[in-house]
Amino acid sequence: MDIEKYRDNPKTVYLFKEYDRLVQEISDTQKMLESDPSMADLITEELTNLETNRNTLAKSIEDIAKVDEVGNKFDTNEVILEVRAGAGGEEAAIFAYDLAQMYEKYAVTKGWSWKPVDVSPAELGGYKEATFEIKGKGVYGMLKYEMGVHRVQRVPATEKQGRVHTSTASVVILPIRPNIKVEIKDSDIEVDFSRSGGAGGQNVNKVETAVRIFHKPTGIMIRSTSERSQLKNREKGMSILAAKLAQIEEEKEAKKLSAERKGQIGTGDRSEKIRTYNVLQDRITDHRIKQSWHNIEKIMAGGLEPIIQAIKDAESSGGAVGGGLSTDVDD
Repeated sequence: MDIEKYRDNPKTVYLFKEYDRLVQEISDTQKMLESDPSMADLITEELTNLETNRNTLAKSIEDIAKVDEVGNKFDTNEVILEVRAGAGGEEAAIFAYDLAQMYEKYAVTKGWSWKPVDVSPAELGGYKEATFEIKGKGVYGMLKYEMGVHRVQRVPATEKQGRVHTSTASVVILPIRPNIKVEIKDSDIEVDFSRSGGAGGQNVNKVETAVRIFHKPTGIMIRSTSERSQLKNREKGMSILAAKLAQIEEEKEAKKLSAERKGQIGTGDRSEKIRTYNVLQDRITDHRIKQSWHNIEKIMAGGLEPIIQAIKDAESSGGAVGGGLSTDVDD
């Protein structure tokens, strides 16, 4: 197994320290065997154990490096961003909307294009759920760590007693990959068409252009309403479905390597609480790297760059890092 090519990979460099120690110990043990044949049985047993440990570690290094290579290979320039209201009722829907606005404004600062795919507004404002298409150089590499549960602590505008409410919204980032190979059988999907609603002038509600795709094996439901033609909405919906199915498979693979990747920053667990937005204390904390930032207003206006860069730096150093201002933050 040739693992030397992975020696400079920041995600495996810490494993190479143990690997090199085992290699040196194997060498020393082999010399001992040559110099003291009377202890051959005992030394040979020890040598076998050391070689087994070395080979197991080499396999771990290779697995981690290959997962990293796949992630880099598919650092695509097109993603689907989904936000969905979680716990907290009306306030959660408003928070989901606020997050979407934050990402849209960040996209503007990066020169990326932003396009709604489907939006389900809540009755009293905000989003029950919403899907957006973002295109631009390096978009997946910058946004992939945003996936997970976001939590806000603030006093809602409708709160008369001044009580702090805690609400959540989830974010999913799906890379759209060219020539993605995911088999989707016609018998596994149901496709319905309806009229697109919302603003849009004379053409709205006259033609059934909105598409709903239901994937029966997984229960995934996709809606695409942004395009003007039925065909384009169906193509968009199928590309999102393919991305979701590919991600499911990748999550399975990532869990297989969870032991080797322990301590590294995850990008695949959509149920993980990743960040808290404490409005009263004007502080945003990322729980994965235990670091905080002030000036929520600026960050929510698209100033995400310092947070994203800190997470990328932590990942490139081989794992989560401490520090920052988060010691007084409730988990």
